[in-house]
Amino acid sequence: MGSSSSPSCLLVGVFLFLAVVVSAFPSVVQAGITRHYQFDVEMANVTRLCSTKSIVTVNGQFPGPRIVAREGDRVAVRVINHVPYNVTIHWHGVRQLRSGWADGPAYVTQCPIPTGRSYVYNFTIVGQRGTLFWHAHISWLRATLYGPIIILPQLGVPYPFTKPYREVPVIFGEWWKADTEAIIHQALQTGGGPNVSDAYTINGLPGPLYNCSAKDTFKLKVKPGKTYLLRLINAALNDELFFSIANHTVTVVDVDGVYVKPFDAETLLITPGQTTNVLLHAKPYYPNAMFFMTARPYATGSGTFDNSTVAAVLEYQNPSRSSPAVFAKNLPLHKPTLPAFNDTSFAANFTGRLRSLATARFPANVPQTVDRRFLFTVGLGTSPCPKNQTCQGPNGTKFSATVNNISFASPTTALLQAHFFGQSRNVYSPDFPVVPLMPFNYTGTPPNNTLVSNGTKLVVLPFNTSVELVMQDTSILGTESHPLHLHGYNFFVVGQGFGNYDPAKDPAKFNLVDPAERNTVGVPAGGWVAIRFSADNPGVWFMHCHFDAHMSWGLKMAWLVLDGELPNQKLPPPPSDLPKC
Repeated sequence: MGSSSSPSCLLVGVFLFLAVVVSAFPSVVQAGITRHYQFDVEMANVTRLCSTKSIVTVNGQFPGPRIVAREGDRVAVRVINHVPYNVTIHWHGVRQLRSGWADGPAYVTQCPIPTGRSYVYNFTIVGQRGTLFWHAHISWLRATLYGPIIILPQLGVPYPFTKPYREVPVIFGEWWKADTEAIIHQALQTGGGPNVSDAYTINGLPGPLYNCSAKDTFKLKVKPGKTYLLRLINAALNDELFFSIANHTVTVVDVDGVYVKPFDAETLLITPGQTTNVLLHAKPYYPNAMFFMTARPYATGSGTFDNSTVAAVLEYQNPSRSSPAVFAKNLPLHKPTLPAFNDTSFAANFTGRLRSLATARFPANVPQTVDRRFLFTVGLGTSPCPKNQTCQGPNGTKFSATVNNISFASPTTALLQAHFFGQSRNVYSPDFPVVPLMPFNYTGTPPNNTLVSNGTKLVVLPFNTSVELVMQDTSILGTESHPLHLHGYNFFVVGQGFGNYDPAKDPAKFNLVDPAERNTVGVPAGGWVAIRFSADNPGVWFMHCHFDAHMSWGLKMAWLVLDGELPNQKLPPPPSDLPKC
């Protein structure tokens, strides 16, 4: 007689088979869960530097609440606007694959959420793990409206580095005693530079190096011999920052939500919009001392900047104390030495050390061939002063900023809505210049005419176009480093250099094997950076300087990526609660 299997035996066999498949291919089988959050955008009184003001917050918290998800999870955030400003939230660095309606920049992918209304942002975390962040994306509201996004690996997938004992978000910000909306409004009216901040902050606290601020100091308390993952986020409005911990070396393991080949550093550079995960290896013994963690700006422009230093404190738990919560007082305090504020060579050396893991599990899928090449100049310029008005920009003009000498004019209808419904007429034109229209010696003597053009122009790309973009700093009104952020995509930083980009010689030096994969990159002061990406995400995608002063002056543009032919290559219709203009 032939043998037969009982139903229970068959079930056991199926479960065993699935267990083997899950362990061997966790990313294939695991389906994420949906994580729901509610963000009540509301005013709250906050005191810093002995001065109290009402600021825009989420759920009354400053910085705002953290979003925690695993790779593969769906995230749904209901944002309810209780403040007298229009509001949007951007999920900075999230790929937003076919979910462009949830990206958040005002008048690009959505009209803002008016007072008393709400909108649910729906998106899925695909192929990302590490640290990103969320922030307001309208006017200067992100001065206080920001918080971390923590993306954990899928269940059962380990970190490709030592598992930390604890994970700690460390968010850099800027603080003004005055109302930041009034500051940028005044600057745009007068044409001059906006007032600089009064302090930098770490996790919302300025620290003891500012007057009347000693009690507002972030303290990181660690145990000897333990490893801590610090999730560093630069949420400052207008400043790149050097960061260091006295007498400690950290290991860089992740930038912008992508693992990198680990390397040790005593000092880091992090620009606005960038995130960096580092491992802090606490000393194996109780050091009988405390240590400052400090940050101060890397500044290359000719304008004024907040040349102050924010400090937090690293404290060790004394194992010999009876209570584990007791920390010693009156210990010596060590301070780190940070680079000079204009140390461009340090900036170039640090960013040059970043390399993708480029392993079988975490590949670097760098486009090896290029369909479209672009050269964009980025920098400052001027606009004429209106008649019967006195302006505070250069030689009585108003400051402007441009990409390829076009200062972006913000529309009053969201670009993505205008595109999706075929109503682009009088909203935007699809003719953004792919190269500078008036070439000059970009890093040499600037032209006498610094006036800019204005317009709402987009670059249109067919689906899956492979793109190489070179961004070139200019010397107009002074060379300056510009952190450029691309929405909807990660890109590979395949090359960078100083002076003018040379298309005949420089591509031979490109790294097409393991370049860093990012969403925000600093265009070097007096130099250029080359990036590559595949336009595999349909929608309208903002690209802009992450200095909010420069963005307010027009250093921004947008890419329109068309639908592909297959159903999973098309942008779905907008959700029913999408705000209207």
